[in-house]
Amino acid sequence: MDFLSGLVGGINFETIAQLTMLALIVIAGPAVIFVLAFRGGDL
Repeated sequence: MDFLSGLVGGINFETIAQLTMLALIVIAGPAVIFVLAFRGGDL
């Protein structure tokens, strides 16, 4: 059980959250462009 608590304690959840938010922002740009092109450029 010591190994599991050490593993969970060693995970930096703030860094994971920041990387997740960064990934969502990076993916959102091309996604918006793709949706605009798919709908014929009409919002």
